[in-house]
Amino acid sequence: MKKLLLALWVTAAFITAKAQQPEKFNGLDMNLGNLSRLSDAQTRSISPENFTGSKGKGAMADPVKNKGQRNVANAANEARDLGIGWKVNPFIIVNPGETITIAEMEGPGAIQQIWMTPTGNWQFSILRFYWDDETEPSVESPVGVFFGMGWGNEYAPLNSLPVTVNPGSAFNCYWKMPFRKKCRVTLENINKAEPMRLYYQINYTLTTIGDDEAYFHAQYRRSNPNTTSLHTILDGVKGKGQYVGTYMGIGVNNNGWWGEGEIKFFMDGDKEYPTIAGTGTEDYFCGSYNFDRGGKYTEFTTPYAGLHQVIRPDGTYKAQQRFGMYRWHIMDPVRFDKDLKVTIQDLGWRDGGRYLPQKSDIITVAYWYQREPHGKFPKLPEKDLLEVN
Repeated sequence: MKKLLLALWVTAAFITAKAQQPEKFNGLDMNLGNLSRLSDAQTRSISPENFTGSKGKGAMADPVKNKGQRNVANAANEARDLGIGWKVNPFIIVNPGETITIAEMEGPGAIQQIWMTPTGNWQFSILRFYWDDETEPSVESPVGVFFGMGWGNEYAPLNSLPVTVNPGSAFNCYWKMPFRKKCRVTLENINKAEPMRLYYQINYTLTTIGDDEAYFHAQYRRSNPNTTSLHTILDGVKGKGQYVGTYMGIGVNNNGWWGEGEIKFFMDGDKEYPTIAGTGTEDYFCGSYNFDRGGKYTEFTTPYAGLHQVIRPDGTYKAQQRFGMYRWHIMDPVRFDKDLKVTIQDLGWRDGGRYLPQKSDIITVAYWYQREPHGKFPKLPEKDLLEVN
C-alpha cells in the first residue's frame, strides 16, 4: 500500500512539474516582456537581394556577369567598381501590365514585418497574398490604401501599432500573418503606360503554428458614385474569425460636417438589425465632436486609431476636402462564429437639423482573421475607377 501511494505521489509530482513548465516559445507574438526568451524559430527575409529568403544566399548578384539582366542586377552600373556583395540589386522593376511574385516561402511560419516604398501611382499597384494552396487571394488591395494612403499619392504620417507610414514614402506593417504550408505575395502594375520601381523587404519566421491560428485577410472596396449613402465595408464572410481593423477614406460632396453615419456589424445570422451599432463616424474612429479643435479639423495618429490625413483645398488643384482615418481592433477584436457583414452610413447635415444622405466617395480596406476557406472577393474595380481625381 505504501509503495502504491508513493508511486501515485511521484506520478502526481511529475505531472504537476510538467504542467508548470512554460510552453515552448515559437518566436511569435513579440513584445518587450518576451524579448529575452530563446526559441527554435528561424528568422528569414526576402528582398530583391535575396528573392528566396534562403540561408546564406543574400547579396550574390554579380554587377559584371549579371549586368543588363532586369531584376537580377538593377544597380549593376552603380556597383561596377565594387563587385559582388555590394548594393547590386536593391530594387525590382515591374513593367506595365506585369504581375511579379515578390515573395514565396514554405511553411509553417509567419510574416512578421513588411517594408516597401513603391514608385508611381500607389493606387495602380495591386498587392495580393495567397496562403497555402489558395488560388484566390486572401489579401487584395492597391498598395497605397492597404497602408492607409487612400488618396492618390498624398503622403500623410501614420504612426500606429500594426501600420506605420514614414518619410518620404515608407510603408510598413506589422500584422501577424501565419501560414502552414506556404505563402505567396504578388504585385501587379495595372498602369499600362509606366513601369514602377519597388524597394521592399519581407521579414518572416519559420516556426510551429498553433491549431487555433487563423489567416490574415484584407479587402478593398470603393463606393463612387455612392448612390445609396450606405457603404459596405465587408460582406460575404463565412466561417469563424475576428475583425481587426478598418481604413476609410472619404471625399465629401458638401461643405459641412460629414461624419454622422453609424458603423454596423451584422454577425452570425443578423438580418435587418445588427448586433453592434456605433453612434457616429468620428466616434468609431475614436475621436469626437467633428474632430474639431479651435474651429478646424485636427489630425491625430495613435497606436489604435487616427484621423491621419486631411486634404484641404488650396484654391487651385486641390479643390475637394478629403479625409483618411483608421481604427484597429487590437484590444477589442470583433469576434464572429458563422458570418460577418460591416456597413457604414454616409450622413451629414441639411437645413432644419435633418440628416443629409450625402453620397460621398468612400474608400475602405477591411482587415480580419478567419479560418479558411474564405468567400470569393468582389471583383477589384478597373484602373479608371481606382484612380483618384
